Amino acid sequence: MLVCLLLLSVALAGCSSSNLGNGEKGDVSSGDKVSINVFAHQGSDTNLQTNKFTKKMEDKFNIQFHWTTVPFDGAAEKRQISLASGDYPDLYLLIPWVDRFSQTDLLKFGQQGVILPLNDLIDKYAPNIKKVLDSNEYYKAMNTAPDGNIYGLTGLNECFHCSYPNKMWVNTKWLKQLGLSEPGTTAEFKAVLEAFKTKDPNGNGKADEVPLSGSIENFGVHIIPYLMNGFIYDDDRTYLVVNNGKVDTAASKPEWKEGLTYIKSLYDEGLIDPGAFTQNSGAFKKIGDNADAQLLGAGAAMHPALFVNTDEGSPYGKDYNAIPPLQGPHANYATYNYPIDPGASFVLTNKASEQTQIAAIQLLDYLYTQEGAMSAYLGEEGTSWRKPQEGEVALNDQIQPLYKSIPLASGEEPRNDSWGAMSQYNHHRAYRDAEVQGTDVYASDGYERRLYEATLLMEGKEPKNVFPHWALWVDPASADEVSMMQTNLKDYIDQNALQFITGAKSLDKDWEDYVKGLEGLNIQRYVEIMQSSYDSSSISK
Repeated sequence: MLVCLLLLSVALAGCSSSNLGNGEKGDVSSGDKVSINVFAHQGSDTNLQTNKFTKKMEDKFNIQFHWTTVPFDGAAEKRQISLASGDYPDLYLLIPWVDRFSQTDLLKFGQQGVILPLNDLIDKYAPNIKKVLDSNEYYKAMNTAPDGNIYGLTGLNECFHCSYPNKMWVNTKWLKQLGLSEPGTTAEFKAVLEAFKTKDPNGNGKADEVPLSGSIENFGVHIIPYLMNGFIYDDDRTYLVVNNGKVDTAASKPEWKEGLTYIKSLYDEGLIDPGAFTQNSGAFKKIGDNADAQLLGAGAAMHPALFVNTDEGSPYGKDYNAIPPLQGPHANYATYNYPIDPGASFVLTNKASEQTQIAAIQLLDYLYTQEGAMSAYLGEEGTSWRKPQEGEVALNDQIQPLYKSIPLASGEEPRNDSWGAMSQYNHHRAYRDAEVQGTDVYASDGYERRLYEATLLMEGKEPKNVFPHWALWVDPASADEVSMMQTNLKDYIDQNALQFITGAKSLDKDWEDYVKGLEGLNIQRYVEIMQSSYDSSSISK
């Protein structure tokens, strides 16, 4: 009898094992809950353990979540510690703008077997994910490693106004007061700035106007790219372009020098605020919101609330409106950047059993459906969002509206009925365009429409030779070298641009030394690595 019991226990143990992971194998068909240990980010207004959408997913997919939650501060370090300790979860479910796995992380841990490829799971159990990957070349390229494996997935959140960050917002009230037309060329823009400086548009009898300003963060607030794009394409990131499949740099070309000459002419005449090259957005906004008199003529920014109070009733919020890219001697480009960063926020590890893997990918696949996207991000219908009412208009007024968010009332407790930013896996542009928005672009409920209409002025103005850095993978053996070169080259190009514009260096006497300096920083090696990354990417095929 003892021998029989031992044999039975061995047989049962064999039935509960899986060669696809180290966790226990549940059986959905038998009614057993599938256990998933999840490492996730949790904000102060969310409790994932008691969250209503969590409960909905547990019921829908017969899952039992076991959460390890971390606050936003220090999230990256906690994720790295979990991996280094070996005590890591079945699943990482992250908020991309808090922390994510880098492409180097994915390749390193994927090749070690710690992170599981998702290809087979997607093919077998995730038709909605597969459809999105197959229909979006950028998204597929940024999620597919050079070896063909998908080691994790990043969210798809196609923010339209984020795609063209380097916009210019001009004080159209001042244009009207001075009898000026909207500038369309680099020469006309200079003339407008001259008028702002010399014709006292704020009417206080003082020469205190600031014709043009910006700041130093990465929200489209740099003034150089918008102006440079009338001469040569400036992506404000890599300073690379692709010509007939060949990667090249823009920042050493004669047109770059010509663009710097134009910007220097603005600076020399006092048309550019010197603080634009050194101040943060807080200082920028103090200019835009100056209480004593309106000071700002034009501001570089992704959206105007970065430099002026746009709330209803604010004194200057309605005065700044976007203008299209300026026509320069050689171009009228708009800076384009795909609004999704590479890496991964959904990652399965080798701790996950076969059933856990299946349940996790089916859960994620649900988030790629329209129903799942709305429920996971917006929350409960009737409480956190509602269907459109008669007469309401979508952000894109050419399509039918789909949903209207219901904001929290003053004093209302957080509803804890959604996963918020952790769930943005298929917020493609058409979905975002279908949100109900107010029709008054200067009202609080029409601000997104204001940005949308401003971005329409930029759409399609990017050159064909944009360097798609977001869709490329760098060989891990070169990753540290590339990271250092990227930092050194960008700092060098930015610092020299500032020195040329302010006159600390001479464009006539020091240009050749500047170009040699790029060579000294091994820009050719950097271009070679970027060429290799481009060639190995599916985007180049």
